[in-house]
Amino acid sequence: MFNKGNMGKMLKQAQAMQSKMAHVQEGLKDVIIEESTAGLFTVKLNGKLEILDVTLSDEAMSEDKDLLEDIILTTMKKALQKAQEEAATRMDAITGNMLGGLNFPGM
Repeated sequence: MFNKGNMGKMLKQAQAMQSKMAHVQEGLKDVIIEESTAGLFTVKLNGKLEILDVTLSDEAMSEDKDLLEDIILTTMKKALQKAQEEAATRMDAITGNMLGGLNFPGM
């Protein structure tokens, strides 16, 4: 009925996958995503969704406030989406997409 050998093997595989996932998560801090809109606003963040740098060009300061706010928001959203996609791609490479597209924050 119950095969202890198979259970032990499955546990070892799960532990190995967990270790690989932790390694990938740690490596995400070194993945740099940069997004810019029309050279007016640039944001850099890492794969762990930590904002590293933001830059407003001198030209941006002469833009309409509402337009500049829209540019910043759009640029940030694009950068975050790219970082999340990169994290998911790297995690899927480890799990073979076993997580079925589950979205875990910071992964």
